[in-house]
Amino acid sequence: MEEVYVSTDIETDGPIPGCNSMLSFGSAAYLADRTLLGTFTANLATLPNSKPDPKTQAWWQTQPEAWHACRQDLQPPKIAMTDYVTWLKSLPGKTIFVGYPAAFDFMFIYWYLMRFTGESPFSFSALDIKTYAMAVLKQPYRRSVKANMPKHWFPKSLKHTHIALDDALEQGELFCNILAENLALPLKEH
Repeated sequence: MEEVYVSTDIETDGPIPGCNSMLSFGSAAYLADRTLLGTFTANLATLPNSKPDPKTQAWWQTQPEAWHACRQDLQPPKIAMTDYVTWLKSLPGKTIFVGYPAAFDFMFIYWYLMRFTGESPFSFSALDIKTYAMAVLKQPYRRSVKANMPKHWFPKSLKHTHIALDDALEQGELFCNILAENLALPLKEH
């Protein structure tokens, strides 16, 4: 079964799920050859007993357009996550979560999936773009930031807006470009 890379970006009101809420998420599903299979996005109502983190709220004050975008057409988390599972299961292959940073984004997605649906179609498969770039560039992790990545890896038509689906698409293209470059390298003999 072919792997489907599900580039996902989230927006939250704090650093940890449960105590804080995921406000919005967007996913873009790609095949290894850069074929975009589809997208999914949802804006979520906040969790009943969660509280926004003051530092995160201060950051949101600097992003009024993104804040406005993630507070429109709110869905209860159970409905959004159930629809997300249905979408993920409709994809033609084994899903792999792709994020930047995967540790943060996957933590929220996995928590919400388990809390509201009792399952994760990703299982524990989460790929971090920065770590993958580190391996391809053969440089230390802390130097493998976007500013140090080759410019041709980045899509020219997509920008990082802090709107979840926009960022999932941008990061998905970035990942596919790194993947293509890595797969084009000759295999090393062992």
